[in-house]
Amino acid sequence: MAQTEIATNETDRLIASNKVEGTTVYNAQREKLGSIYNFMVEKRSGKVEYAVLQFGGLFGLGSDYYPLPWDVLTYDTDQGGYVVNLDKSVLENAPRYASDSEPAFDRNYGREVYGHYGVDYPH
Repeated sequence: MAQTEIATNETDRLIASNKVEGTTVYNAQREKLGSIYNFMVEKRSGKVEYAVLQFGGLFGLGSDYYPLPWDVLTYDTDQGGYVVNLDKSVLENAPRYASDSEPAFDRNYGREVYGHYGVDYPH
């Protein structure tokens, strides 16, 4: 069977990681907040812990990166992107980092990020 016959990027319940990266993120008011830069996966369980939202800047330059607990995102097929029930002001005060200062993504940082969004840290 040729690779083109078996390759798929999306099914009704699964999506390839390269299709998630770059997907637009909106708030409940349908305002664009940014896009998914990447996501962080727990190595042993395979569960996505964070989606990293790229927000601000111009054409990706000067952007900051905002880890969001994966569970605060909902995919909206009508918008073709993820929706998070956040006001921009909540996001502007959220834990973030610049491209040259990525955090440790340890348990303490996880508790800080999840706590900011009012979500229990799963570890």
